[in-house]
Amino acid sequence: MSKAAKTQETQFFHTGSAEEPFEFASGHTLPGITVAYETYGKLNATRSNAILLFHALSGSQHAAGITTSVAGTDERWTEEIHNGWWDLFIGPDKALDTKRYFIICANYLGGCYGSSGPASIDPATDKPYGSTFPPVRTCDVVKSQLALLDHLGIKQLHAVIGASVGGLLAINFATLYPERVKLVVPIASGCRTTVLTRLTLFEQVLAIENDPHFKGGDYYEGEAPEYGLALARMISHKTFVHLDAIERRARQDLKQTKGSLSWYKVQHNVESYMLHQGKKFVKRFDASTYLRIADMWLRFDPLRDAGVKSYKELFARSKDAGQHYLVFSIDSDFCFYPEEQAELVAHLEKADVSNMHITVHSDKGHDSFLLEPQLYTPHLSFLLEGRWAKASVDRPVPEVE
Repeated sequence: MSKAAKTQETQFFHTGSAEEPFEFASGHTLPGITVAYETYGKLNATRSNAILLFHALSGSQHAAGITTSVAGTDERWTEEIHNGWWDLFIGPDKALDTKRYFIICANYLGGCYGSSGPASIDPATDKPYGSTFPPVRTCDVVKSQLALLDHLGIKQLHAVIGASVGGLLAINFATLYPERVKLVVPIASGCRTTVLTRLTLFEQVLAIENDPHFKGGDYYEGEAPEYGLALARMISHKTFVHLDAIERRARQDLKQTKGSLSWYKVQHNVESYMLHQGKKFVKRFDASTYLRIADMWLRFDPLRDAGVKSYKELFARSKDAGQHYLVFSIDSDFCFYPEEQAELVAHLEKADVSNMHITVHSDKGHDSFLLEPQLYTPHLSFLLEGRWAKASVDRPVPEVE
């Protein structure tokens, strides 16, 4: 975090009404929803320099600078998330240069950081929605953020960028509304939910569902399902961080775990490290939001959302709109394996969509996209500044691996 990090303030956009409710893909409706968002940089006179950024599973609208409080988040807005999650990438002369671009990042619908979600108050009952909050699909999130773009007067984005789960949303946005964006950047993501990912997510769902305090999602007036949420985080964490990096981090500090387990005694730094990650996470996140996003990931289906039968048909939309994709792989990624990006690129190639595929070499695993701007910035700048298009006039831009 830069010493000169700018103080940011979360803003709130409201859409929908009793007369025109917001309709989810499931058919459920709400009389109105709220989208929490932050912006960085300045929108130019032609409103053509906007970049929409989708966060990862447990991220938020707070991508850069410092935000010390957000209305409606209770005690979840902990000091751990006061610093923006992509501050290394957003700012003057950084990958997303705020002297050139206007960056927008919004908390997902179903979230717990200011956007409408299970922990939000239902105006009909004056209590948290809990189990009654509708299931959320990626197309619902995209729809809510498209409404935000309309509110801001942005007809076409310069780029849409998303990492991890955010990459799924970036692809969904680009194929559902191809005329609304020129450049598409999925980072460490894919085009479908694999069997391995499905199993890992299902384990996390079971961890939360089987916590006795979960009560089907209606726990807000009692004890939260902290053990279930902590276990879900531990299951996911080992896919986000390379195992070698976990071992290195675990050597640094043996956290106190007294009273965590009734019979088994924690006896290794790795065990202590993972317990610490789980315990820390429950302070800043909501279990029902976690389930909504996990369910959204499990049910990701861009073909269904677009009403097509093949990826060739899906990406024909990108071809017709003249979109260009920059796809990032991380060679040590255990969450979205590099084969998943290779599959995405193969589909783009079959549809004759302009693209570049970059493989980042890192020992940090999936979390590389949060930690190593030097590996991504040259390629992002090359794309966003339009140099890829100039280079392709004389020769095709080769795949770089």
